[in-house]
Amino acid sequence: MDNNKTGLKDTAYKKISAEEAKNIIDSEDVIILDVRTPEEYNGGHIENAVLLPVTEIPDKAEEILPDKDSKILVYCRSGNRSATAAKDLINMGYTNVYNFGGIMSWPYDIVK
Repeated sequence: MDNNKTGLKDTAYKKISAEEAKNIIDSEDVIILDVRTPEEYNGGHIENAVLLPVTEIPDKAEEILPDKDSKILVYCRSGNRSATAAKDLINMGYTNVYNFGGIMSWPYDIVK
């Protein structure tokens, strides 16, 4: 495993469950980040989610997510792209990134 040796603590995103994500969403001011395609997003997404496809994060994250210390909860369809997106955000200097996996395992309401 390739650990970051720069001496920075907590440079990794945090993996949380759908239940933990729902509790955070219901109790805090957070950004819910959907990193799927526009077609997938339009087919159903978590309420108030911001669409930023994983492939566009390097070019658009700083424009769409200007506060690098805001709490960002990331999801995709199954959890693969959200893990990539969370790593990318951390590498870009975001400090408060949580990956709660895929919408397939989201047991709560979605918006269509």
